[in-house]
Amino acid sequence: MGGTWKGLILFAFQDGPLRFGELRRAVPGISERVLILQLREMEATGLLHREVHHQVPPKVEYSRTEFGHSLNTAMAPPGSAPPGGRTARP
Repeated sequence: MGGTWKGLILFAFQDGPLRFGELRRAVPGISERVLILQLREMEATGLLHREVHHQVPPKVEYSRTEFGHSLNTAMAPPGSAPPGGRTARP
């Protein structure tokens, strides 16, 4: 997984699905263009799922796939608690 922003974007999803505006606020310093390109790449590689809700105004939510979740867990800082609250034993 290359790129400066992908890790930060993936980390932003730890609390659940996000809309584009929420995601842009969660990753400070990223431009709208770069965020769009990164989201497209991450969707194409299977890290994220994009769901379009057909309503007025249009609503699009992004969420991690199982692959994205496992990658985010693998990238967690050493000693941090995984989901479920247990820490790894040495």
